[in-house]
Amino acid sequence: MSDNRARDFGVFKLACVSLAAFGFAFSLVPLYRIACEKVFGVRLEQGPVAASQVQADAGARWVTVQFDGGVNSRLPWQFQPEQRTMRVQLGKQYEATYFARNTADRSIVGSAVPSVAPARASGYFSKTECFCFTAQTLAAGEARDMPVRFIVDPALPEGVKTITLSYTFYKNDAQTAALGAAAGADVAHTAP
Repeated sequence: MSDNRARDFGVFKLACVSLAAFGFAFSLVPLYRIACEKVFGVRLEQGPVAASQVQADAGARWVTVQFDGGVNSRLPWQFQPEQRTMRVQLGKQYEATYFARNTADRSIVGSAVPSVAPARASGYFSKTECFCFTAQTLAAGEARDMPVRFIVDPALPEGVKTITLSYTFYKNDAQTAALGAAAGADVAHTAP
Protein backbone atom coordinates (compact mmCIF):
# COMPACT_ATOMS: atom_id res chain seq x y z
CA MET A 1 0.00 0.00 0.00
CA SER A 2 2.84 2.39 0.79
CA ASP A 3 4.39 1.81 -2.66
CA ASN A 4 1.17 3.06 -4.29
CA ARG A 5 1.10 6.09 -2.00
CA ALA A 6 4.78 6.87 -2.79
CA ARG A 7 4.13 6.48 -6.53
CA ASP A 8 1.03 8.72 -6.32
CA PHE A 9 3.04 11.31 -4.40
CA GLY A 10 5.80 11.15 -7.04
CA VAL A 11 3.26 11.65 -9.83
CA PHE A 12 1.77 14.57 -7.88
CA LYS A 13 5.23 16.19 -7.50
CA LEU A 14 5.95 15.67 -11.19
CA ALA A 15 2.63 17.30 -12.12
CA CYS A 16 3.39 20.25 -9.81
CA VAL A 17 6.87 20.74 -11.29
CA SER A 18 5.45 20.56 -14.83
CA LEU A 19 2.76 23.10 -13.99
CA ALA A 20 5.32 25.42 -12.37
CA ALA A 21 7.61 25.14 -15.44
CA PHE A 22 4.71 25.96 -17.75
CA GLY A 23 3.75 28.95 -15.62
CA PHE A 24 7.33 30.22 -15.59
CA ALA A 25 7.68 29.86 -19.37
CA PHE A 26 4.31 31.56 -19.89
CA SER A 27 5.39 34.52 -17.73
CA LEU A 28 8.66 35.15 -19.61
CA VAL A 29 7.06 37.24 -22.38
CA PRO A 30 5.33 39.73 -20.03
CA LEU A 31 8.46 39.89 -17.85
CA TYR A 32 10.59 40.63 -20.93
CA ARG A 33 8.15 43.34 -22.03
CA ILE A 34 8.18 44.94 -18.56
CA ALA A 35 11.98 44.86 -18.45
CA CYS A 36 12.28 46.45 -21.88
CA GLU A 37 9.68 49.15 -21.32
CA LYS A 38 10.23 50.05 -17.66
CA VAL A 39 13.92 49.38 -17.13
CA PHE A 40 15.42 50.13 -20.55
CA GLY A 41 12.80 52.56 -21.90
CA VAL A 42 12.21 50.59 -25.11
CA ARG A 43 8.59 50.28 -26.24
CA LEU A 44 7.73 46.94 -27.79
CA GLU A 45 4.93 46.75 -30.34
CA GLN A 46 1.67 45.15 -29.23
CA GLY A 47 0.64 44.45 -32.81
CA PRO A 48 -0.88 46.50 -35.61
CA VAL A 49 -1.90 50.04 -34.76
CA ALA A 50 -4.79 51.57 -36.64
CA ALA A 51 -3.83 54.60 -38.67
CA SER A 52 -6.68 56.49 -37.01
CA GLN A 53 -4.97 56.10 -33.63
CA VAL A 54 -2.27 58.53 -34.65
CA GLN A 55 -3.01 62.26 -34.90
CA ALA A 56 -4.14 63.27 -38.35
CA ASP A 57 -2.69 66.80 -38.31
CA ALA A 58 1.04 66.36 -38.76
CA GLY A 59 2.10 69.89 -39.60
CA ALA A 60 5.17 70.19 -41.75
CA ARG A 61 7.72 68.39 -39.60
CA TRP A 62 9.92 65.83 -41.35
CA VAL A 63 12.39 63.21 -40.11
CA THR A 64 14.66 60.68 -41.77
CA VAL A 65 13.98 56.98 -41.23
CA GLN A 66 16.92 54.65 -41.79
CA PHE A 67 16.35 50.95 -42.49
CA ASP A 68 18.58 48.08 -41.46
CA GLY A 69 18.22 44.32 -41.52
CA GLY A 70 20.14 41.16 -40.88
CA VAL A 71 19.85 37.48 -39.97
CA ASN A 72 21.08 35.41 -37.08
CA SER A 73 23.99 33.13 -38.02
CA ARG A 74 21.75 30.03 -37.62
CA LEU A 75 19.34 31.19 -40.33
CA PRO A 76 20.50 30.57 -43.93
CA TRP A 77 18.64 33.53 -45.38
CA GLN A 78 19.59 36.76 -47.09
CA PHE A 79 17.66 39.71 -45.68
CA GLN A 80 18.06 43.44 -46.28
CA PRO A 81 16.01 46.59 -46.83
CA GLU A 82 15.16 47.61 -50.39
CA GLN A 83 15.96 51.24 -49.51
CA ARG A 84 18.36 52.53 -46.87
CA THR A 85 16.64 55.82 -45.97
CA MET A 86 13.32 57.56 -46.40
CA ARG A 87 12.29 61.11 -45.54
CA VAL A 88 8.86 61.06 -43.89
CA GLN A 89 6.37 63.62 -42.67
CA LEU A 90 5.13 63.06 -39.14
CA GLY A 91 1.60 61.68 -38.88
CA LYS A 92 1.49 60.22 -42.40
CA GLN A 93 1.64 56.55 -43.32
CA TYR A 94 4.55 55.22 -45.37
CA GLU A 95 5.60 51.84 -46.68
CA ALA A 96 9.09 50.37 -46.87
CA THR A 97 10.05 46.99 -48.29
CA TYR A 98 12.57 44.41 -47.16
CA PHE A 99 13.85 41.56 -49.34
CA ALA A 100 14.31 38.00 -48.03
CA ARG A 101 15.67 34.87 -49.72
CA ASN A 102 16.02 31.36 -48.31
CA THR A 103 19.40 30.04 -49.46
CA ALA A 104 18.89 26.60 -47.88
CA ASP A 105 17.73 23.45 -49.65
CA ARG A 106 14.65 23.08 -47.43
CA SER A 107 11.78 25.20 -46.16
CA ILE A 108 12.55 27.26 -43.06
CA VAL A 109 10.40 29.39 -40.77
CA GLY A 110 11.86 32.67 -39.54
CA SER A 111 10.69 35.27 -37.04
CA ALA A 112 11.72 38.92 -37.27
CA VAL A 113 12.51 40.97 -34.17
CA PRO A 114 12.21 44.74 -34.71
CA SER A 115 14.01 47.51 -32.88
CA VAL A 116 13.76 51.27 -33.12
CA ALA A 117 16.58 53.66 -32.26
CA PRO A 118 17.00 55.97 -30.51
CA ALA A 119 15.07 54.35 -27.66
CA ARG A 120 13.17 57.56 -26.90
CA ALA A 121 11.69 57.43 -30.43
CA SER A 122 10.36 53.88 -30.10
CA GLY A 123 7.13 55.02 -28.42
CA TYR A 124 6.37 57.29 -31.38
CA PHE A 125 7.05 54.81 -34.19
CA SER A 126 3.96 52.72 -34.97
CA LYS A 127 3.87 49.84 -37.44
CA THR A 128 0.37 49.43 -38.90
CA GLU A 129 1.31 46.38 -41.00
CA CYS A 130 4.48 44.33 -40.70
CA PHE A 131 5.95 40.97 -41.62
CA CYS A 132 7.25 40.87 -38.03
CA PHE A 133 3.73 40.33 -36.64
CA THR A 134 3.80 36.67 -37.75
CA ALA A 135 6.41 34.01 -38.47
CA GLN A 136 7.46 33.82 -42.14
CA THR A 137 7.95 30.57 -44.07
CA LEU A 138 10.21 30.52 -47.11
CA ALA A 139 10.56 27.41 -49.25
CA ALA A 140 13.98 26.31 -50.49
CA GLY A 141 15.34 29.07 -52.74
CA GLU A 142 12.21 31.22 -52.36
CA ALA A 143 12.59 35.01 -52.40
CA ARG A 144 10.00 37.50 -51.24
CA ASP A 145 9.47 41.22 -50.72
CA MET A 146 8.21 41.95 -47.21
CA PRO A 147 6.48 45.30 -46.66
CA VAL A 148 6.20 47.29 -43.46
CA ARG A 149 3.77 50.20 -43.11
CA PHE A 150 4.45 52.76 -40.43
CA ILE A 151 3.55 56.15 -39.01
CA VAL A 152 5.78 58.44 -36.95
CA ASP A 153 3.66 60.19 -34.31
CA PRO A 154 3.67 64.02 -34.48
CA ALA A 155 4.40 64.07 -30.73
CA LEU A 156 7.94 62.80 -31.46
CA PRO A 157 10.40 64.82 -29.33
CA GLU A 158 11.85 67.81 -31.20
CA GLY A 159 15.46 66.67 -30.85
CA VAL A 160 14.90 63.46 -32.82
CA LYS A 161 15.77 64.04 -36.48
CA THR A 162 16.68 60.47 -37.50
CA ILE A 163 15.04 57.15 -36.55
CA THR A 164 16.50 53.74 -37.36
CA LEU A 165 14.19 50.77 -37.92
CA SER A 166 16.12 47.55 -37.70
CA TYR A 167 15.08 43.89 -38.00
CA THR A 168 16.93 40.72 -37.15
CA PHE A 169 15.51 37.45 -38.46
CA TYR A 170 15.95 34.36 -36.31
CA LYS A 171 15.24 30.74 -37.21
CA ASN A 172 12.01 29.62 -35.56
CA ASP A 173 13.20 26.15 -34.51
CA ALA A 174 9.84 24.88 -33.27
CA GLN A 175 7.87 25.85 -36.37
CA THR A 176 10.66 24.74 -38.72
CA ALA A 177 10.74 21.33 -37.01
CA ALA A 178 6.95 21.06 -37.27
CA LEU A 179 7.18 21.99 -40.94
CA GLY A 180 9.82 19.30 -41.50
CA ALA A 181 7.75 16.71 -39.60
CA ALA A 182 4.68 17.54 -41.67
CA ALA A 183 6.70 17.22 -44.89
CA GLY A 184 8.08 13.87 -43.69
CA ALA A 185 4.57 12.63 -42.90
CA ASP A 186 3.37 13.65 -46.38
CA VAL A 187 6.24 11.74 -47.98
CA ALA A 188 5.48 8.65 -45.84
CA HIS A 189 1.80 8.74 -46.84
CA THR A 190 2.57 8.98 -50.56
CA ALA A 191 5.23 6.23 -50.58
CA PRO A 192 4.07 2.89 -52.11
